[in-house]
Amino acid sequence: MKRTPICPDWNTVPSEFHPFLKDATLYDSSCSADARVIFIDRDGGYFLKSAPRGTLKTEAELTRYFHSKGLGAEVLESVSDERDWMLSARVPGEDCTDQAYLDQPERLCDLLATRLRALHEMDASDCPVPNRTETYLATVDHNYRNGIYDASLFPDNWGYASAEEAWRVVCENRAYLKTDVLLHGDYCLPNVILDDWRFSGFIDLGNGGIGDRHIDLFWGMWTLNFNLKTDRYRERFLDAYGRDSVEPDMLRVIAAMEVFG
Repeated sequence: MKRTPICPDWNTVPSEFHPFLKDATLYDSSCSADARVIFIDRDGGYFLKSAPRGTLKTEAELTRYFHSKGLGAEVLESVSDERDWMLSARVPGEDCTDQAYLDQPERLCDLLATRLRALHEMDASDCPVPNRTETYLATVDHNYRNGIYDASLFPDNWGYASAEEAWRVVCENRAYLKTDVLLHGDYCLPNVILDDWRFSGFIDLGNGGIGDRHIDLFWGMWTLNFNLKTDRYRERFLDAYGRDSVEPDMLRVIAAMEVFG
């Protein structure tokens, strides 16, 4: 996890969070251009996340929900002014990009798969985001219309020759997406926290909700390829998850959608 020492301008931080910042060592722990994350090193640790106004509401709701299920961080405070702010307690451990986990790729692959299957098997009938599929497809449509297309996303054998080829696959298959499991929504190694190989919690849940399992499966395979610098663990990941619930054709459909994601 990235941690760069910083001394932030307190005038930019809402007063509700000042007591947590006082006398603490602070680090920039951001991994996205869209949001800033400050790690507050005191009392076990806190994370203070800020992002454009209106963008953290769903993440705060889902983080509270996952915490209620024993799967995520405790949200201590959320504020919306010129920007959205969310303060959460640190989940014990380190994320799965820690070298100790990367050094055992087979074990890491199997754990990532079985933990995802357990998430998808949960009863989530009380989830505050009951139809992630609808908003997921709306984002795909919006980005296609606005010319947003990332051809660099895939391993080679998932690639599309053009945006129009990917869009054709989207149009032909969008009706096949299901809305039947609890998704993480961004199931990547930095968003899974382990404490000496024991599962500790999920973070960065803003794209979660009830949706199609193949979205999480796609990102699980993608992150193993990206973080381990090899695609050799893809089939092992699907085996460990359970082939009984995997539709291989849907993974390529999700790949077509994600280039517009």
